[in-house]
Formats: sequence, C-alpha cells, structure tokens
Amino acid sequence: MSEPTTVDSPVVVKRPFWRSIVAVSWSFIGIRKNSEFQEDLSHITPLHILGVGLAAGLLFVIGLIVVVNLVVAK
Repeated sequence: MSEPTTVDSPVVVKRPFWRSIVAVSWSFIGIRKNSEFQEDLSHITPLHILGVGLAAGLLFVIGLIVVVNLVVAK
C-alpha cells in the first residue's frame, strides 16, 4: 500500500510595507549593503517598491517646488 501524500500548508511570508519604505529611502541616498539588498529582495514585492517609489518621487518634487517658491518669494 502506498502512503497518502500530505500537502503542506504554504508558508506565509510577512512583507511589511515599512521595509519597502526603508529600501526606497536607501536607494534615494544610494548607499546600501549588498547583503541587505538581497534580503530585501526576498521580503518585499515589486508592487510595494513601485508604490513607495512613486510616492517618494512625488514628495521630492513637491518639496523642490516649495523650496523654490520660498526662495523666489523673498
């Protein structure tokens, strides 16, 4: 007789949004250890990176516009 095969339940990997924010922040600065980069690749999704990257880019552009308006106004 053959033994019945058991199906293991899938392992749930937590993908915290905060880790995506940190990864994008480090990429804006341009400083990152390769080991930490590889670890981030295993924990975050491209969709998180895309969302956080777009939001960070938008905030950066808005910040530049505010600074330029403050400088020009004086």
